Amino acid sequence: QVQLVESGGGLVQAGGSLRLSCAGSGRTFSGYGMGWFRQAPEKEREFVAAIGRSIDSTIYADSVKGRFTISRDNAKNTMYLQMNSLKPEDTAVYSCAVTYGSRWTQPAAYNFWGQGTQVTVSS
Repeated sequence: QVQLVESGGGLVQAGGSLRLSCAGSGRTFSGYGMGWFRQAPEKEREFVAAIGRSIDSTIYADSVKGRFTISRDNAKNTMYLQMNSLKPEDTAVYSCAVTYGSRWTQPAAYNFWGQGTQVTVSS
């Protein structure tokens, strides 16, 4: 059974940092793209960042560029999101996902999803 489990969320003050992890099981994801999305209350799911099979292939939403860094450790079947200089508007449930395709910014392109982890940034 394929499973993605996020961890590392929590409450942090504005300007602080958090590191999210997404651990995969049931299948090796090293050959697929992986991404992070977030959803704030009463808002649509929003693309945050994605990474390809190669760690050099990454893409970020403009709102997080320069503050967030996505990475992966294929040996551990795990993806990470280092979030620095956090802002209150980053508050959301963050979910990781795996895609067999190439439309990394589109939620509909992803085949497997985790349950999400809450990130709350206080002002």
